Amino acid sequence: MPYRRPNRRTFWLRVFGSAALLLCLVSLWSGAAEKKAFLLEIDDAIGPASSDFIVRGIEQAEAAAAEVVILRINTPGGLDGAMRDIIKKILASQVPVVVYVAPSGSRAASAGTYILYASHIAAMAPATNIGAATPVELSPPGIGDRKPDSAKDEQENNKKNAEKSGDKSKETKKESDRTEQKEAPASSTAMRRKVVNDAVAYIRGLAKMRGRNEQWAERAVRQAESLTAEDALEQNVIDLIASDVKALLKSIHGRQVKIADTQRTLDTKDLPIERIEPDWRSRLLSIITNPNVASILMMLGIYGLFFELYNPGAIFPGVIGGICLLLALYAFQLLPVNYAGFALILLGVILLVAELFVPSFGALGMGGIIAFIIGSIILIDTDVEAFKISIPLVATMATVTGGLMLAVVWVAIQQRRRPVVTGREQMLGDVGIVENSFSDTGTIRIHSESWTAKTAQPLQKGQKVKVIAMDGLTLTVTPLEETSNV
Repeated sequence: MPYRRPNRRTFWLRVFGSAALLLCLVSLWSGAAEKKAFLLEIDDAIGPASSDFIVRGIEQAEAAAAEVVILRINTPGGLDGAMRDIIKKILASQVPVVVYVAPSGSRAASAGTYILYASHIAAMAPATNIGAATPVELSPPGIGDRKPDSAKDEQENNKKNAEKSGDKSKETKKESDRTEQKEAPASSTAMRRKVVNDAVAYIRGLAKMRGRNEQWAERAVRQAESLTAEDALEQNVIDLIASDVKALLKSIHGRQVKIADTQRTLDTKDLPIERIEPDWRSRLLSIITNPNVASILMMLGIYGLFFELYNPGAIFPGVIGGICLLLALYAFQLLPVNYAGFALILLGVILLVAELFVPSFGALGMGGIIAFIIGSIILIDTDVEAFKISIPLVATMATVTGGLMLAVVWVAIQQRRRPVVTGREQMLGDVGIVENSFSDTGTIRIHSESWTAKTAQPLQKGQKVKVIAMDGLTLTVTPLEETSNV
């Protein structure tokens, strides 16, 4: 059978088909070869910046089809809203998330405890601790407090009921003994009970989902209990202890985790680690969501706009002020802001500006400074130390604001004391020289300008005269010698 040479069209179709198949094989091979573990690190309080960094890091891991995400944390706690955003992302993640408290000496306190409970795998390094997850005080202690005796009675009743029910297990006895040694917090206002109960329900739900110790989770919230890594492993709070990330990956190899409704077996042996660093957005967010920085930006914005309105056309103060104010408002939108404090700061600035225009003998200025100080102190509505406004910063800004007010008042007083250099008042009393002799109306030279002048007696050329009145652009003058003799 004679060989039939394929036409050109068939030839190129075969070439393109082979190339496409080769590319598919290469992509599948490279995808399998690039399986890795993503490492995210948090070494500070949990806030808007860390929440944004973790959420976007998990999304990046999902897009890259990573085998696992390791969230290494060392945190004293943080903001409730940021913590819940992180937990929501972990629970919805399509990639297993391992929360790892490390290195040695680190802690996962308060918000860190909730995040660890939400993880698919919880791990700690030796010499680390977890716990103290009690919500911060939201009202002054002592208001509506429940007496400690009643708290003890309630604990004793719970213990008796447990004994009557016949639950004599060692775990129950151990927990009962611990509970007996602890006193319930004295502050039990209605608001606090609501917050604590909500936190207890939240962390117990996470514990139940991940099969971890619910009883200790509740004690961590109600009684601020803490555990070392070894005790946490013994009480089924965490899954394992690992000395470093490589040991962690080796320990979790072959473990099964539940992602959505499917079971996945982890393949982490000799898995390459890719550390995700915060990008410029996370770094900028970390800077501007610092309450001290946000407060400074707000003041710069207010003053910039004020100077722009006071001197229209300056442009630069208005541009800088607008940028600073928008950044500050964005930061406050992410922070737990007390809007009463924000309003007091604005009122303080308004009163300080009004002092420059209204003669109040300092009353408006002092009121403005007081309102500014109180507003700055209560601006951030949280007891998390990392998100409090520094008192020295408030004092500095109040001092600078008061100093600027005094400087403007001093400049205004000095301006009032200076002699008038323009207008009608400046012309009265000035001395001019007669340009041509006249007896009624003529011209004089004053301030290097020729002015129309009238007089009640004849004047000679070159004679010095004094301005005694001004009617429009006509001066009334009198001979200087006559004035001197009076």
